[in-house]
Amino acid sequence: MHQKAPRLVDEAHVFFASGKGGNGSPSFHQEKFKPKGGPDGGNGGNGGSIVLVASTDVGSLAWLRNHPHQRAPNGINGGQNNRTGATAPDKTLSVPVGTLVKDEQGRILADLARPGDQVVVARGGRGGRGNSALVSPRRRAPGFAELGEPGEDVWVRLELRLIADVAVVGLPNAGKSTLVGALSRARPKVADYPFTTLEPSLGVVDAGDMTFTICDIPGLIAGAHEGKGLGLKFLRHATRSAAFVHMIDLSVETDPLQDYEVVSSELARFREDLAKRPTVVALNKVDLVSAEAAREVRGRFAAEGVDAVLISAAEGIGLDVLTERLADIVATRREQKDEPRGFELFSRAPQPIKVEAEDGAWRVTGGNVERWVAMTDLSNAEAVAYLQNRMERAGVERALETAGARHGDEVRIGESVFSWWPTGTMPEDFESVDD
Repeated sequence: MHQKAPRLVDEAHVFFASGKGGNGSPSFHQEKFKPKGGPDGGNGGNGGSIVLVASTDVGSLAWLRNHPHQRAPNGINGGQNNRTGATAPDKTLSVPVGTLVKDEQGRILADLARPGDQVVVARGGRGGRGNSALVSPRRRAPGFAELGEPGEDVWVRLELRLIADVAVVGLPNAGKSTLVGALSRARPKVADYPFTTLEPSLGVVDAGDMTFTICDIPGLIAGAHEGKGLGLKFLRHATRSAAFVHMIDLSVETDPLQDYEVVSSELARFREDLAKRPTVVALNKVDLVSAEAAREVRGRFAAEGVDAVLISAAEGIGLDVLTERLADIVATRREQKDEPRGFELFSRAPQPIKVEAEDGAWRVTGGNVERWVAMTDLSNAEAVAYLQNRMERAGVERALETAGARHGDEVRIGESVFSWWPTGTMPEDFESVDD
């Protein structure tokens, strides 16, 4: 019974949830004959983060696509006698080298281009401070502790871009997969009809003292940069390549120069710099046409300034010349620039406090205010007073006044709702709205 080879899965939409921080403890020291000693509540442990790491042991995104919900464990609550809760372990997930991490808006959050490159996609929540950590000259016996900070929930799009030194491009059925198999240790499936290749093939080419990787990009057609045919799905795999082999099928009745222009135009429209990459034009299937016809087509390309190579991928004709040219290009490119380096584009710099009108209320965002509210036990009056003091020092009251908020207006922070009364102005008979 024939076993199907595993398919390359190069996209995944995944939900990541980091762990919540453990709650701080509000306990007080207790001894015999000392029913209530000083505060001794320990801090909660941090929640686990979710970390993506590029690994050569992983070849596709199939596992994450099939398991799209990933959660890290929560931190442990603090305890009495200043016992700190345990920090939860991070959840580390391996992805293929060459994986791009994007947010829901399509912005690149990280490019994991080398083995070992990693990014924290969901940071674990901080553990809440116990009451012993909240002692100050003004607050000697706090009767409250911080709750653990909630973890982060985020949907991300993972996109694999194969890292190959050379990408083979051309119209459908030009012989790209056959060439990759002939030059390398790859064994792609091939057949004699368009769009045989439904996923890229990646192989390793031995060229004397050096080796380089090569992949085929499934057949491009006019309009590929707009998603027609299979082009848009696979064009991105060409973006990391140092050079192209542009294959032209000599056995078909179409104009070879026109076929060349179709693919070149699609590469340039997808990304302008792709048209400027070093390219070797390979006129394939010379075994199926006369020598005179092959020379005539090669002469037409030469008249356009293109030194094409005559080959037959199926019969092995001209492959030594092609390999030598590609090895020279790859060696030159490696001398000119370093190997791909991973990067992280968007930092998590704190945003300034902002107040905006929202359905007859005021929405406060930025700074640390949402985190502070989430870590406050709103059923504890002492904790709420502590929160209000932090808000005042951070400038939230000033921002509300500047925005035009009036005493008693509804204010929303995170998932909590308050009635806004600046410090010292709340009526004695007023009951706060809710949390």
